[in-house]
Amino acid sequence: MRRLFPCVSVLALCALGWTGSAAAQPIETVGERAMGMGGAFVAVADDSSATWWNPAALAAGPFVDVAVGWSKSEFRQDGARRGRVVPVAVSLSTPPFGASYYRFRITNIQSSGPTVTPPGGREDGRVGVVQALTVDDIGVTLLHSVFTGVHVGTTLKFLRGRVEHTSGLGSTPEGQFDADLGVLAVAGPWRVGGVVRNLRAAEFDAAGGDGVKLPRQARVGVAFDGGARRGSMAAWTVSADVDVASYATGTGDRRVIAAGAERWLFGKRIGVRGGGRFNQVGHKERSATGGVSAAIRPGMFVEAHAAGGGSDDERGWGVSARVSF
Repeated sequence: MRRLFPCVSVLALCALGWTGSAAAQPIETVGERAMGMGGAFVAVADDSSATWWNPAALAAGPFVDVAVGWSKSEFRQDGARRGRVVPVAVSLSTPPFGASYYRFRITNIQSSGPTVTPPGGREDGRVGVVQALTVDDIGVTLLHSVFTGVHVGTTLKFLRGRVEHTSGLGSTPEGQFDADLGVLAVAGPWRVGGVVRNLRAAEFDAAGGDGVKLPRQARVGVAFDGGARRGSMAAWTVSADVDVASYATGTGDRRVIAAGAERWLFGKRIGVRGGGRFNQVGHKERSATGGVSAAIRPGMFVEAHAAGGGSDDERGWGVSARVSF
């Protein structure tokens, strides 16, 4: 595992180089397995969602994995909705390559007094300026094995985004390039990973208002894969992730600790998972999560997750179809 330290050091240096300006979506956005495990997936990602969670983790994936999914996450403060992320995800992996297309609709709602009238003419003192960012994210993932059991990967991304406001003002769609960088070390049943997302922290300008930035995000994780132990027949995994530093979102700062577990049953025909996460800064949201996978045929899965908390916490759900062999 000592061979992993130089790679982790590079990730840490990248993480320290950002500014704390206004930003958009959290890391916990894509992947039904990941979301069901509370977002503790950086060291686990062994399907095509590794193109999002950790490009280096493609090394531990199947020969081919293809997934199509939709989900919705909401963020609340004082019982009122203050943010929403709705992604459509299409991902493909066949190591050492991967490809992905993510389309996001990220909405931030700023509270205001009762004099503000949202679209539709309804006065509501709990709703003010609505800012929305729509992004098309096209990525190509490349993987390289540095040593036996140590892998690095990157996802090179072309982003096309547009910012809109309640006022009706909207920006002209603009395109930008960005990249994610990941590392994974595997030693028997133990897996350690790290990822830095949005290295350039791309920002999209808005007509008549503030722009929206996709924040640079850094996370490390560790996982224990019970099925990888010699002589073990147990198909279960436990994992934990932590953000290296806080980053800004439209609903406040965020630095998350996440933990999760996954168990496959009946010869990997049914998978069940659960987890939770806690935001250590900002509004300190807490969420409990759960998910399930069901094989309708060998290698063909329908997957879903749900997340919930108190009146001021995150909530959401999603579904996907995945083919893996």
